[in-house]
Amino acid sequence: MSPDDIARLFTRADGSYHFARWQRPIVPIVFGVEEETLAVVKGACEALVAMAGHKMAEMDHEQGANLFFFFFREWEELLAVPDLGGMIPDLEALVARLEEAEASSYRALRFEKEGAIRAGFVFVRMDAANRAQSAEALALSQMVRVMLDWGETAFAGASPLALAGGEAVLRPEIAAVIQAGYDPVMPAVAHDASHALRLAARVGAR
Repeated sequence: MSPDDIARLFTRADGSYHFARWQRPIVPIVFGVEEETLAVVKGACEALVAMAGHKMAEMDHEQGANLFFFFFREWEELLAVPDLGGMIPDLEALVARLEEAEASSYRALRFEKEGAIRAGFVFVRMDAANRAQSAEALALSQMVRVMLDWGETAFAGASPLALAGGEAVLRPEIAAVIQAGYDPVMPAVAHDASHALRLAARVGAR
């Protein structure tokens, strides 16, 4: 990928560049699925974190868990989740907007003082399109989207996944960007597009 290709992945609607990754170990928790699917979601998390060279943990000592997955049939179900309103500001208004838009998923990130990702929230409404996907593809797709703070249109033109042997896999160029972003010598947060040049150099080296 060229530096411009990479820069577009982290460019915001206002034209600014912003990159952030996780700094603390990731501790996922999953709601609304059967035991079998729970293993699939956690497996996708483990695979992405290992590929990135990052870490997972059994507990975040400040938050308990820090990556929350919610699977449900209707957005209004979120209003009944205990304490969720304390974690997601203006939850009722958000649910109303998502219902009106007939959204199939929504993600939100929270950040450390210095800007690294502190916590992530992944909401997946099991509409017809999501039910048509395999659990593996759905989990992998959502996990990719919270490994980094991508721009709003990063995957608008193409999914981060591809098919290989009939199974969903992460596109190699996206995997390379994630690995480059988690290189220990790279900053956890960047606001200048020159950061994309450094990512591109590492992607090219791979």
